[in-house]
Amino acid sequence: MISALNRLVDLVEDNLTEDLDVNDVARALGTTEHHLRRMFSSLAGMPLSEYVRRRRMTVAAADVVRGDEDLLSIAVRHGYGSTEAFGRAFRAVHGAGPGEVRRDGGPLRTQPQLRFRLTVEGSTRMDVRIVDHPAFRLVGHAARVPLIHHGVNPHIQQHIAALPMAEHLRLKALGNAEPAGLLAVSDDVDPDATEGSELTYLHGVAISPQTATPDDLDTIEVPAGRWAVFRTAGPHPQALQATWAATATEWFPSNPWRLRPGPSIVAVLERAADFSTATCELWLPVEPA
Repeated sequence: MISALNRLVDLVEDNLTEDLDVNDVARALGTTEHHLRRMFSSLAGMPLSEYVRRRRMTVAAADVVRGDEDLLSIAVRHGYGSTEAFGRAFRAVHGAGPGEVRRDGGPLRTQPQLRFRLTVEGSTRMDVRIVDHPAFRLVGHAARVPLIHHGVNPHIQQHIAALPMAEHLRLKALGNAEPAGLLAVSDDVDPDATEGSELTYLHGVAISPQTATPDDLDTIEVPAGRWAVFRTAGPHPQALQATWAATATEWFPSNPWRLRPGPSIVAVLERAADFSTATCELWLPVEPA
């Protein structure tokens, strides 16, 4: 995976003025666009699209400062159809427009070319099992919420708090498949996992495909497949989020598996009364790399 990411960075550099077909690149590298984008954003700390934009504007800034060409020529060469569009992208990265930078020589915020190296420190214990799971259905109450990487997501909190206690009990009674218990399900996540992008969050349970689904519940059909199931314990949600991050930085780079499209599921096995600590299982859909 590390070599694939470095090859992707090289291809970005070779095609800065063009739109790179990431799906074609992924196929050539023997992986999938979904996995490549998720691993890039997790390890680089930014989406692939943001890295490309920063690199384009870093290279474009040198052309702007040199002053040999008019701004429209520079804009077109770097993939923009107008000086206005180029100027917006330039200002978003550098904090100043190209005219100001040409006049004053700055300010400039450069994005160095990335290089990925694998360092497995074992700082996060990875308690994991691989499960072949038949098809099942997730049912419950869904909402569109923004993705937040760290800390409690207040939008999810509000969604769950709005449900009466009787509804939690009803869902628990309905669940009859693994993962067991009340579940926190994230689906339709942006492949780049951009913080602030919207995802579908479902508070619900897993049931067998044969189980009748009440008409008032939202459903997600989950096909048969393999899952990596990570067990976490400790302060909540910090322990869960640390393990989730470590799947990208430590587990996937050193194991022959990759993410496949599908929902991510958190099952809470045990928890303190105030939810300050919890033991959870994180279910991630995987396939052989």
